[in-house]
Amino acid sequence: MIERCQWTFAKTMPFVPHEYIVRKECPLTDDEFVFFVDMQRRYGVKERWGKYNHSYLYIDNYKYWTMGSPYDETKIINRAKVNVIKEA
Repeated sequence: MIERCQWTFAKTMPFVPHEYIVRKECPLTDDEFVFFVDMQRRYGVKERWGKYNHSYLYIDNYKYWTMGSPYDETKIINRAKVNVIKEA
């Protein structure tokens, strides 16, 4: 599902580099979008960012999150590259 999406760079927040997809504009069906949001909320790790406490789902070198609106109101899924330090 993730690879089918074309992620858009969030130009309005260059100081917090991340990408996003929009529910009605991405190739995911509505059921797939809700499934992705559910997995992020159910299996994500709670972390603080500023005044927010988000659930982040880590997959490969990215972390995924939403802003916590109810499922039917969630329109955006965000992702940011995770800095991975590899041992030599």
